[in-house]
Amino acid sequence: MKTEQHWLVAQFRQGFNAENRSRATRDLRDGFGHIELWAVLGLHDIRQRYRRSKIGPFWITLSMGIFIGALGLVYGKLFGRALDAYLTYLAAGFLVWSFMSTTILDGARVFLRSGGMIKQLTAPLSVYVLRMVWENLIIFFHNIWIFVGLAIWFGIGFSWVTLLAVPGLLLLLVNGLWVGLLLGLLSARFRDIPLMLQSSMQLIFFLTPIIWEPGMLPGRPLLLSGNPFYHFLELVRAPLLGQLPSLENLLVALAVTLIGWAVSFVFFVVYRWRIPYWV
Repeated sequence: MKTEQHWLVAQFRQGFNAENRSRATRDLRDGFGHIELWAVLGLHDIRQRYRRSKIGPFWITLSMGIFIGALGLVYGKLFGRALDAYLTYLAAGFLVWSFMSTTILDGARVFLRSGGMIKQLTAPLSVYVLRMVWENLIIFFHNIWIFVGLAIWFGIGFSWVTLLAVPGLLLLLVNGLWVGLLLGLLSARFRDIPLMLQSSMQLIFFLTPIIWEPGMLPGRPLLLSGNPFYHFLELVRAPLLGQLPSLENLLVALAVTLIGWAVSFVFFVVYRWRIPYWV
């Protein structure tokens, strides 16, 4: 057993050499340089999904708006919250959560769904991750009008604090890239990972304050401080609601970003060349 572990460590160290690091770095750099490729592919994916539809991708917005409205009416009544405050809270949280969860689930399948193109094109592998993040960002901008409409309807004003949602969203995008690289690579090798994530995200949804509020769980700080999804959620939701995210939210999000990129880069360096064979 120890001999096998030593062999795996030796193979991992051998794969993390200067040449592979250079190739992985060049792949990431060239991926950003192929903006015309991943931007067009992302738009094409959305158009194909709603081909011949009258309102196109706004079907996503319509269905999500109906879902948020129904959920807000039911849980707002159960929690005894004012409709205007609860609906805007729920909308902001659910829109950000939807972006995070779809990015994770799509990231796990990013190389699997592009297997044909990977085998035929010589494009950088990071192009497919950028394509996935770009596609989810477009959908997020479609859905954000749900929150804007509710805020205008209930007379909730916007201020300079609202602009802080922009850097929070940018941080989500940066994390979406390493999530796609890491989960996409692991899922190409182990096909059970996307299915495990599908079940896990449903559980995490109920453990994260999206439907419920943090004040409803007094004496349970670990459920919040130990939940990275909560911290990323607050970086965007709090400014949308006119509040400042806490320093803890920012520090945890930055720590997850740095650790996530470090781990994903190492795996990308060592196993990048195997992805075309796995898919």
